Amino acid sequence: MLKLENISLKIDGNSLFSKLNLEVKAGQVTTVMGPSGCGKSTLLRMIAGLESVDTGTIEFADRTLDNLPSHERKLGILFQDDLLFPHLSVGENLAFALPAKIKHQERRDQIEQALEEIELSGMYERDPASLSGGQRARVALMRTLLAQPEALLLDEPFSKLDQELRGRFRKQVFAYAVKNQLPTLLVTHDPADAKAAGGDILSL
Repeated sequence: MLKLENISLKIDGNSLFSKLNLEVKAGQVTTVMGPSGCGKSTLLRMIAGLESVDTGTIEFADRTLDNLPSHERKLGILFQDDLLFPHLSVGENLAFALPAKIKHQERRDQIEQALEEIELSGMYERDPASLSGGQRARVALMRTLLAQPEALLLDEPFSKLDQELRGRFRKQVFAYAVKNQLPTLLVTHDPADAKAAGGDILSL
């Protein structure tokens, strides 16, 4: 379970939210909605350890995360921007996320299977700069999943996909979360995303 207790956030002395309490159970997708600038994305960054918490406590799997660096939190975060490594090929970007224990041909096989799942078969050697925005978004999404996170933080993850792909990959991500029993926190402006998530909705 991912648990937030009495979390507050101030920017330039202005309180965006205070005493925020939230529980996201294993396999549950909770959606955070609200206008731009209300602190939704910053909330995810706080949970991931990329921003400091003003007050309150963040717990995950019976551990307090407040003083843990981001790489020890075992959380997968997907931002609005894809943040692919420009000096690596598409396949190498995906390989970066795989656990080191996966070696050689098995590593390549898993990447090729992942490319097939996101409908980018044969693009292992492609330069990320040559991809469309939607293709880059799919690679970033799969890279997050290949890292085998224990919880998911999703910041407008489907916004750059066209309507048809958006529905398919949204379904894929939520099914992955349920199958692997991952607490998942989704930030979105799109009511359709929230409806598809099927869980609780928090308005900021």
